[in-house]
Amino acid sequence: MNKMLLPYDIVGGSFWLISVGMIGATLFFFFERSKVSPRFHTPMTMIAVVCLMSSIHYFFIKNLWVVSGTAPTLLRYIDWFLNFPMLVLIFYAMLMSVVKVKQGMFWRLLVGTLVFVVAGFLGAAGYMSKTLGFIVWLVGWLYILGELYVGEAGRANARCGNENIQMVFFSNRLIITIGWAIYPMGYFIEHLGGGIDSNSVNIIYNLADFLNKIVFGLIIYKAAIQDMRVNGQ
Repeated sequence: MNKMLLPYDIVGGSFWLISVGMIGATLFFFFERSKVSPRFHTPMTMIAVVCLMSSIHYFFIKNLWVVSGTAPTLLRYIDWFLNFPMLVLIFYAMLMSVVKVKQGMFWRLLVGTLVFVVAGFLGAAGYMSKTLGFIVWLVGWLYILGELYVGEAGRANARCGNENIQMVFFSNRLIITIGWAIYPMGYFIEHLGGGIDSNSVNIIYNLADFLNKIVFGLIIYKAAIQDMRVNGQ
């Protein structure tokens, strides 16, 4: 049984790549936090924590893959349960720094995200019908998108008057729309669409995290730097 990552192991290499990438992103966001506009301190801290938790998770999964040659998708729900709510609540933290928002937005975004993740886990683990799990998963995701596009969060963004907040809100909302579509699509193919090679699923999910977490954070950083320059801070 192998104890080391082999050079021709593409799946293991993708786990190693995302692990190191998350560590690098964590350090970058933490160190750069003090150099950006104060209104972005909380979002920068939140995305750094997301990357830190993901890096720990991925190092564990990478080691599991090297030792056993398996990396069950179910283990990813640990990462998703911890990090997806944090990513969505970054929108709330950004808006709260520039415009008055109600606490109800916080709870709607949190509950919608938890429904999204928990339904997927219950369906994938067999605790509920896989079809029902998929449907509830979609409902949770669409609920989040509804809040970000036409709900209170979308309206607050439109009236906030800060171009940098609006830029990062628009860009990362697009990531939630397109990047997060990978997860229900993967669930559908794996559990309802006849299945897919597990190696391909792992590579796709690993690469998706570069977009959904690291690029997500870099967009926040870019807006934070620009906001500091505009306001002369």
